[in-house]
Amino acid sequence: MESYCPSRYATIRRSSREVFVGGIAVGGDNPIRIQSMTTTNTQDVEATVKQSIALAEAGCEIIRVTAPNKKAAQALKDIRSQFRAAGFEQPLVADIHFLPSAAMEAVEHVDKVRVNPGNYADNKKFVIREYSDSQYNEELQRLHDEFSPLVKRAKELGRSLRIGTNHGSLSDRIMNRYGDTPLGMVESALEFLRIAETHGFQDIILSMKASNPKVMIAAYRLLVDRMDDENMRYPLHLGVTEAGDGEDGRIKSAIGIGSLLMDGLGDTIRVSLTEDPVYEIPVAQALAQKVMANWNHAVTVQPETDSIHPYDYQRRPVHPATIGSTLKLGSEEPPSVITPSPFSLNEIEALKDALDEAAPKIVDTPFEGLLFKLGDLSELESIAPAWEAIQSQAALMAIELGDSIDLETLSRSLPHSKIPIALIRDFESAAFNEYKRFLRVCSDFGAIPIAGLGPDVGDGICSEPAPNLIVTLRSDFDIHSPKHEIGAYRKLAERLSRWRSHAPIWIRNRPTASQEPPSFLSRLLDASILTGSLLCDGLGDLVSIETDDDLVRSTRLAYNVLQGAGARISKTEFVACPSCGRTLFDLQSTTQRIREKTGHLKGVKIAIMGCIVNGPGEMADADFGYVGGAPAKINLYVGKECVEYNIPQAEADDRLIELIKSHDKWTDPKPATV
Repeated sequence: MESYCPSRYATIRRSSREVFVGGIAVGGDNPIRIQSMTTTNTQDVEATVKQSIALAEAGCEIIRVTAPNKKAAQALKDIRSQFRAAGFEQPLVADIHFLPSAAMEAVEHVDKVRVNPGNYADNKKFVIREYSDSQYNEELQRLHDEFSPLVKRAKELGRSLRIGTNHGSLSDRIMNRYGDTPLGMVESALEFLRIAETHGFQDIILSMKASNPKVMIAAYRLLVDRMDDENMRYPLHLGVTEAGDGEDGRIKSAIGIGSLLMDGLGDTIRVSLTEDPVYEIPVAQALAQKVMANWNHAVTVQPETDSIHPYDYQRRPVHPATIGSTLKLGSEEPPSVITPSPFSLNEIEALKDALDEAAPKIVDTPFEGLLFKLGDLSELESIAPAWEAIQSQAALMAIELGDSIDLETLSRSLPHSKIPIALIRDFESAAFNEYKRFLRVCSDFGAIPIAGLGPDVGDGICSEPAPNLIVTLRSDFDIHSPKHEIGAYRKLAERLSRWRSHAPIWIRNRPTASQEPPSFLSRLLDASILTGSLLCDGLGDLVSIETDDDLVRSTRLAYNVLQGAGARISKTEFVACPSCGRTLFDLQSTTQRIREKTGHLKGVKIAIMGCIVNGPGEMADADFGYVGGAPAKINLYVGKECVEYNIPQAEADDRLIELIKSHDKWTDPKPATV
């Protein structure tokens, strides 16, 4: 099996060459660098300088400014001059998409130029054409001629370049040969990289961005694999493009960026949010700090791989099972959500009140199972009343047994009633006899056995037949540990695979011992990194967020992580770009306005794009698109097809709703719950 990192079971930072962006070194042994992008009109020098200063003061280390044309590129000279005069030394980067002339102007004024290989001197008209090898080579020669002047000038001036591939803007040539795939993204970048190397230029950083974290993760992994084949060690810029805003944007970014960082990939990051770019900085800083703490504890291991294909998403095979009357597990079923109860089994009245209060708030994200911790055997008397309290809202009652709970005593104390119960117990690798007793107790009382196992679980436990078994990771692993919890789940899945066990896997986000409770952002990032990474690997059949004692927040966060990873859709999906100087309308207010009008459309995917640079491509798997076509004019799309042009912006929201209705995707919103 191909490998993009030394081990998927431990975090070992990828070794890359050091590239300077102005005075900031990226790659090598340097920390993860934080960057963002201005959203002002680049030709409004004063506004762009003001926003650049705000980003620098927030901790942004590299600041990118779009240059969609030569006039905007010329404005970079004054932007740089005024930014430096204000006392700021952060490097400035020009973002170029279509025009080599703009790039040639920009390289005179900034520290780095980013080019998009799908747009730069290339065609993207969605033309279907089959290229012969000679025609393809002619196109490559044309690219060589167009890109070489920029490479040579960057080398003369000591500038660096970023070859930034976007999934949404692959050229017709690449699309026709490789399709809309991670491989196409990688080949698009490598073509430009090879041109630069013919001129002896290596001050290059690469990126592979997509709005779909699965695509983005696969593309970066494949890029590293292909670069390794050619002995290339270029640093990586990580980001999920068009991630959106609010909690959803943070989750998507953390899934894509965090997964790669935990595998040791990535040297600089940008969290793209449809918000003021200043708000991107603390999210990126928190992500970097979490992962660098893990890097600091990394150990040297022998190269090893698992059976998960890293470049082609496939769901792990799981035996289908039905728990109670409604909770279904299996490879064809979306992962289920288990919510931790903040109350013990004998706090029945408090539990009832909390459930009644929560129920109207989670209509589209219901409780599917509730998790209780059993501290004392006397609480077993409350199982039946507790089930009576929760059964109208949950299909399963999961009860976690502490180490002090004796299994033989437990077997004499369990109620003889047909309640959908799951019993959870941790096991040492060699605790085979205790494990067999646990399975017997569960069998005697019709309980679902959930075994907490270590990644090095013994062969005896793996090979013991256990109908309806669910597996999770032992509780002594956590995301802040150098033991690498993502790797531990992967290794556990591999152990099960070797014994042909298709038991469902429960991904548990447990709280860690700390002096101060983590912030909501910290809990969100932890859940996104752990659960999202594993879901994008095809692992995970149940999930729980146990770091929050609020029933609604923990349940919603679990569903939002599932949606961010593309594992389960529970609400409208929005793909929204983060705005920049190319944007033709106010993205933040527009996104919020459209969300208010369409956010009840469960399972519908709507893309909101400020311009056409990435719009049609990133909307490839969206149902509908709302794209800036000209100042104060909106184009509406169905998939990649533009169906209405140059609609006055004042009419565009209503026309979008009419379009949704015409495709039978509209439902009226439910009345607000008081």
